[in-house]
Amino acid sequence: MAVIKPFRAVRPRQDLAHQIAALPYDVMDSVEAKEMVKGNEYSFLRIDRAEINFPEMADPHEERVYAKAGEIFNRMMAEGQFIQEKQDAFYIYRQIMDGRAQTGLVCCASIDDYENNIIKKHEFTRPDKEIDRINHIKALDAQSGPIFQTYLDRAEINAIINDWANSRKPVYQFTAHGVEQIVWIIDDQAVVQKLVDLFAEVDYLYIADGHHRSSAAVQVGLEMRRLYPDAPADAEFNYFLSVLFPAGDLKIWPYNRLVADLAGAKPEEFLARVAERFTVMPAPVSPFEPRERQTFGMYLEGKWYKLIPKPELIPTDDPIGRLDVAILQNNLLGPILKIDDPRTDGRIDFVGGIRGVKELERRVAEDMTVAFSMYPTAIEDVISVADSDGVMPPKSTWFEPKLLSGLFIHKLK
Repeated sequence: MAVIKPFRAVRPRQDLAHQIAALPYDVMDSVEAKEMVKGNEYSFLRIDRAEINFPEMADPHEERVYAKAGEIFNRMMAEGQFIQEKQDAFYIYRQIMDGRAQTGLVCCASIDDYENNIIKKHEFTRPDKEIDRINHIKALDAQSGPIFQTYLDRAEINAIINDWANSRKPVYQFTAHGVEQIVWIIDDQAVVQKLVDLFAEVDYLYIADGHHRSSAAVQVGLEMRRLYPDAPADAEFNYFLSVLFPAGDLKIWPYNRLVADLAGAKPEEFLARVAERFTVMPAPVSPFEPRERQTFGMYLEGKWYKLIPKPELIPTDDPIGRLDVAILQNNLLGPILKIDDPRTDGRIDFVGGIRGVKELERRVAEDMTVAFSMYPTAIEDVISVADSDGVMPPKSTWFEPKLLSGLFIHKLK
């Protein structure tokens, strides 16, 4: 059963929240981050992507970069730009995008639940990315990137959270990156305890986004256990910063694919090979976005095609193999375009669906040869794969809106 814990968040001073809060570190590169912070000395990107503070754009993994992140964070704490809650609390984090709201509970989740698979995963992680976040957590002595988790909807939990939000004034309310961001503090200890008790009845939590950050937080916590063997069970390092959303609130966008070449084939040869495995027809509209599962768009030489896999290619009893991303990989990207490992092959690129299929046309005109538009993976599929202890194919899900960093920080001591 899921263990959650309230905490004394370090958070922005109310008048600075809109300037401090920033997109997560991993949705842009260093050059983009440096451009984003121009004219804003408070942006959390100066801590999350601390290489941008150096005139010569330092390697983001240099020791001095992590030291700079800690230096800026501690200075902002000392100057009162960040404040720390006086008592343990939960927080409600609501984001409204295009009229659709997702409302999560900001809390700390248990590293033991992560280790014991009460918190379920669906991705492999890369050691280099884990090490980066481990070093960042150590530099701040805090977790600053909330882990996006979900759970199967429970009416009583939803009611408590929504009733609180509907009857109290938010501590933050602003718009950033086209998304309305609203935060409330749950500081009534009876309500806090009720939520702790209700989540104790939730069988599993599921990581939606943030596998590297959660793995890094857990590794730091386990290391601190070894360093402080006499620390109490509720020591802060035994928990990591999370936002828990009911599955019914979430929207997954497609994660589209681009490939640089046709693996030596001419376009007509490539189309003939695709037709052996898929029904290929001119797309009904241009550009083409699939409107149902097991349907793909393909853009080649200025034309959009609609692809439907032949029925015998679709496994019915495999929760991973029946995913659209797996069907495309196993029957086209792998055998025809020779993309054997999409995690490491430099010939393939991925574009989050929020950028639209026009972005696929632009990239094909600029530096790619063929593009594939996808139907989004369902949250039920993510949960099904996680429940089977499986691993989703790379770049299966794109969650939007992104949780902003810098609104909630969890100190480890």
